[in-house]
Amino acid sequence: MPETPLGVLDLVPVPAGATASDALRNSLDLARRAEQVGYSRYWFAEHHLNPGVAGTSPAVLLALTAAVTDTIRLGSGAVQLGHRTALNTVEEFGLIDALHPGRLDLGVGRSGGGPSGRPAEPPPTATPVVDGRAPNGLVIPPRFSFENLLGSPRIALQLRLLKLPGAESQDYAEQIDDLLALLAGSYRSPEGLEAHAVPGEGADVQVWILGSSGGTSAEVAGARGLRFAANYHVSPATVLEAVDGYRARFKPSETLDRPYVSVSADVVVAEDEDRARELAAGYGPWVRSIRTAEGAIAFPTPEQARALPWTDEDQALVQDRLDTQFTGTPAQVADRLEQLQEATGADELLITTITHDHTDRVRSYTLLADEWRRRGHLPEAP
Repeated sequence: MPETPLGVLDLVPVPAGATASDALRNSLDLARRAEQVGYSRYWFAEHHLNPGVAGTSPAVLLALTAAVTDTIRLGSGAVQLGHRTALNTVEEFGLIDALHPGRLDLGVGRSGGGPSGRPAEPPPTATPVVDGRAPNGLVIPPRFSFENLLGSPRIALQLRLLKLPGAESQDYAEQIDDLLALLAGSYRSPEGLEAHAVPGEGADVQVWILGSSGGTSAEVAGARGLRFAANYHVSPATVLEAVDGYRARFKPSETLDRPYVSVSADVVVAEDEDRARELAAGYGPWVRSIRTAEGAIAFPTPEQARALPWTDEDQALVQDRLDTQFTGTPAQVADRLEQLQEATGADELLITTITHDHTDRVRSYTLLADEWRRRGHLPEAP
């Protein structure tokens, strides 16, 4: 297996008993540590109305993080274009690039109230899955239906608060075209008028499309020759469909001559397996709080997690995520990451780790980087 860079996907989790300020300071510290041990990218997700997640504005977080790091690439995973415009997105990233040029990844997604587009269709080169496993044994669980979550009153409230009254989201493909044109300085309105985003135009920004299936996002990324990030950690059942769909539709562009894929994974690493499982004890209740549309809870301690009520229905709600979280020693987790890379053909892997204690979280990322480097997948740390 060749060198495979590792990146960090940070939701800015709020530990139980802590504050959003604590979570933000933890993330800035983790970014500095990740840079030191050899992670290539540090991305922030965008979430709203979640008491246990402080990552509401990727652009603001990136500006703060750029000021305390030097070389690691910084990005969004992802900006939700459903309640934004191409212009304000390009301008925000242009502002950061003006002071920190050449370090930004603009990762965009359809979530946030945009048109749903066509349902996902199996790509013509779909990887076969037998008995819930890819050919190399990677766990591919049954599909989770997001219909109840997306149709909940809480999600409807979130969309109502994010969007101006009466506003309609732009078609996603058109929005991506506008974004690319504004970055390139080639934007023309349907009436032929020019628009120039300054700062933003000419910014040295990598554009990524994030997607969880082989549908609209994969198609848009492939057809425009953009980089694609598939979310095994969000929707593990459809990760193979997503990467296959992207590659099947890929057309070379001025910036990319072949498909380029990053795949995410939930990971907890410790010196021994029992300790890793202890640190991950809060993961099930945390995922449950998201999938019930309650909003992500503050990440509990292992003791708090074990004291929470838990039913068979709760277990079924999160089983796919529990089965696909990589938890264990550095060697055990690296084995499963190699399996994920092999099954998806990923060029990079994006790691998201949440523990209650910040020290344990930093340690998990450090142990993984050390093991990944020992196997020859990372260059020697500077």
